[in-house]
Amino acid sequence: MLVFRRGLPHLGWIVGYLILLWLLAAMLAQFREVFEARGWRLPLRGADYAVQSLLHAVLLFILPAYYASTTLASPNIIFFLVLCALATLATFDPWFSALVQLRPWTRHLALLVTVFAALNVALPLVRVPPFGAMITSAVVAVLALTPMLRRAGSIGWWQAVRLALAAAVVAAFMVVLGRGFIPPAPLALAGTAVARSIAEWEPVDRVVGSVGVGELRRWGSLVAYTAIYAPAGLRQPIEHVWRLDGRAITVVRLSVVRGGRPGGFRTYSQKTSFPPDPVGHWSVDVMTSSGQLIGRLSFQVRP
Repeated sequence: MLVFRRGLPHLGWIVGYLILLWLLAAMLAQFREVFEARGWRLPLRGADYAVQSLLHAVLLFILPAYYASTTLASPNIIFFLVLCALATLATFDPWFSALVQLRPWTRHLALLVTVFAALNVALPLVRVPPFGAMITSAVVAVLALTPMLRRAGSIGWWQAVRLALAAAVVAAFMVVLGRGFIPPAPLALAGTAVARSIAEWEPVDRVVGSVGVGELRRWGSLVAYTAIYAPAGLRQPIEHVWRLDGRAITVVRLSVVRGGRPGGFRTYSQKTSFPPDPVGHWSVDVMTSSGQLIGRLSFQVRP
């Protein structure tokens, strides 16, 4: 939380851990067989443990940002749970040794996920919008596996680079198609409310859980108020998607979020037209312009 609210002063921690993690993993990929052939078990175990410790540290460093950005009742919780599972495995040595370290492909997959997740948080700290950060992170994470691909396929460096570039293009398309499963970290909701109106940027007559049809008609409108945390210097267009029983009713494009404000960037949308029968479960999805879910407000309209 400190990292993405304060911004750049802490960016070096993420980058430094990632560089160390990648260097050790790349070295092990190149020289593991040599170490094993010479019977150098102790240095090999020490290097493996260092990789595990660095991976664990990176995951613990970024998990708060993903927790804040994850909407529990949405598909993007899957990615957060993957990170939690990987962090848990890295915490317990026997589990990590049995499930990750034992096989080359699981080691490489753990590295790929960690590098992607960390860069996806770090890049917005240097003003890269979440969508661009997500694509760049996927490409860099795959390219970082070039030494591992070379060793696994017993091929030359040029062939390994070409293979990594092709895989990076595929990874970029995959994250674009699956962007709904990835939280837009480090963007996060700082405060939300559904209310009758807004006065001096504060909600008036908040809706707590539900509102009656009669009351809704007397008011004539409802307001969805959101305050959004974003790193200093970042600018991100957002929109509110009003839904009734899961069906999109209205999409409101809002002003660009400007990061760095202690209480979050405050914005709201006002809905003045409702269906003849508005009874049901309403929600307001707070989305980036590229289609990633930042958070959700929910309320009921009762008869």
